Amino acid sequence: MLQLPNDKPALIIVMRFDSRRLRLADSINETLNLDRRRRLALIRRGSTGPKLIALHGWLDNALSFEPMFEHFGELQLACLDFPGHGESPRRDDAARYHFDDYVFDVLAAADALGWDRFHLLGHSLGGAVASVLAASCPERVDSLSVIEGLGPLTATPDKTTEGWRKAIHASRDRPRRVHADRAAAIDARTRNSDLPRRAAERLAERGLERVADGWQWRHDLRLTWPSTQRYTEPQVLDLLAHIEAPAICVLASPRSRVVPAGLIERRAAAVPDLRLHEVAGGHHLHMQKPVEVARIIFKHIKDHIDV
Repeated sequence: MLQLPNDKPALIIVMRFDSRRLRLADSINETLNLDRRRRLALIRRGSTGPKLIALHGWLDNALSFEPMFEHFGELQLACLDFPGHGESPRRDDAARYHFDDYVFDVLAAADALGWDRFHLLGHSLGGAVASVLAASCPERVDSLSVIEGLGPLTATPDKTTEGWRKAIHASRDRPRRVHADRAAAIDARTRNSDLPRRAAERLAERGLERVADGWQWRHDLRLTWPSTQRYTEPQVLDLLAHIEAPAICVLASPRSRVVPAGLIERRAAAVPDLRLHEVAGGHHLHMQKPVEVARIIFKHIKDHIDV
């Protein structure tokens, strides 16, 4: 392991030689040493071309974007593992996973990479984070591409007390489920979901670990705790209206159950420069149709280099 001086956000290059590295021949597993002693794991690919930060969905990890790697053109790609996901460390024991903190995580990662400006790609939760970051830091974002996610989840003001009560009731430690074998763990990940098994198997390579009694998903269980509060829809629409970067939103066709009918259309209308695309598939359509989705995203980036 090579660690740079720690007086500022830095990059720690971690060399791992495992079965995954054989398939990711042109990619490198790395760890970013952020400010305040935080660390963030990521997969990097490419050393020339536009800079792209990719943000995965809730309980997924950086391998969510791997099916698209070979279908992108020349890019400097950084696929992050959010805290508590994939190979990134969990947040401190006393912390919760607040949505807003992910925005600061991404900005700290960009600083550690030395990227003043970059393109953003996000799926689901990652798309919500990317949307808020693009609105709040327009001077750093060259373009925005989101898949099945535009802005964070919302609630009406009259649901505030209900949300707090639900969060307090459910925010408790519980035993982590251990599965008898790897196949059973992957079955559990796809149950009651439109996540294809092949996609779950890919995510398992970075999110599943073997323990004494079997196999378990390594994500922090606090990620499943309910949020104490959410934005209102007018707040989200205000954020979206202030996105200055050219944007695209790629949606599943027919619409997935994760994206309510009409919601994305209303939000898309609030973004000054956004185009909608539809691709046959489910919520993880970028893993199901990587060629088509990658081409849409790369064309968008290529059309807006050095805007």
